[in-house]
Amino acid sequence: MKDIIELIYAMDNVIYSTEVPEAEIQQAEKNLGLSFSEDYHKYIKHFGCMSIGCREITGLSEQKNYNVVDVTLSQRQYNKNINNNFYVIEQLNIDNIVIWQSSSGEIYQTQSLNKPIKIYDSLYDYLTKE
Repeated sequence: MKDIIELIYAMDNVIYSTEVPEAEIQQAEKNLGLSFSEDYHKYIKHFGCMSIGCREITGLSEQKNYNVVDVTLSQRQYNKNINNNFYVIEQLNIDNIVIWQSSSGEIYQTQSLNKPIKIYDSLYDYLTKE
């Protein structure tokens, strides 16, 4: 697996929070009833949450619009086509597009109430998209 930590450190225009204790990550997983993928777990443990330019990537934060638990629970209420092992990594706020990651690491996109469509194999791939 390509190293998500090295990637984020190498990116331009990144603002991130602070390291998150393992207990907080486990509580977030429990609240969502799933396990985060390995790369997402590494990311939130190391960075909390982040923005890349104008993109806001969820994580663990006091701010609800950055908090993966709050955003995911809200989006699950809205779109009933979402698997229980999916969590939101980004809300684009354009045409109701939401980007999800599965517990196994694949990245999916939904628009409005449509079913998820796989768009990338990993968070690393998603963050390096053109």
